Amino acid sequence: MILASNNAGKIKEINELLEGRYKIISLKEAGIEEEIPEPFFTFEENALAKAKYAYDRTGIVTFAEDSGLVVPALNGEPGVFSARYAGEPKSDLANTEKLLKELEGHTDRAAYYTTIICLAGLGGLHYFSGKCEGHIATEMRGEGGFGYDPVFIPAGYDQTFGELPAAVKSAVSHRAKAMKDFIAFLAQL
Repeated sequence: MILASNNAGKIKEINELLEGRYKIISLKEAGIEEEIPEPFFTFEENALAKAKYAYDRTGIVTFAEDSGLVVPALNGEPGVFSARYAGEPKSDLANTEKLLKELEGHTDRAAYYTTIICLAGLGGLHYFSGKCEGHIATEMRGEGGFGYDPVFIPAGYDQTFGELPAAVKSAVSHRAKAMKDFIAFLAQL
């Protein structure tokens, strides 16, 4: 299967969640060098666009995942623009710094990660979703993970995803929840 991404952090995390059950290749490994546009305003539409693009180009079963951080106090930002919140070029550090600046003075720091997986092939389109509730720390902490992980504290914990062991993130993250349903679907086939 193709994972419609070249994001090394995302590919590593998904491979860990798959625990070697399935062989996945990146877009680059599938011969798709260009970045697939994500012009839509929903995670579902962006995941569909990426999955269909790679599937239509290669004929190989493809799944794509679109995810982001949603902060209700910021009217849902960064949302679908999580990867480019601070503009181009994409930068996890710049995005996280912008988020912390935007939240200065806010007492409501509730947030959640959300993800949608779209699978193209195997008889059509199939969707899987996951959500992880939490809140935003006041400063970056930890070296683990990627994206907003150094500031996101999942519900029930007092450490950020950047501080928590990868095994904890793999058990409670938005991506882990969606991948659990995705893997169960594949196992039925």
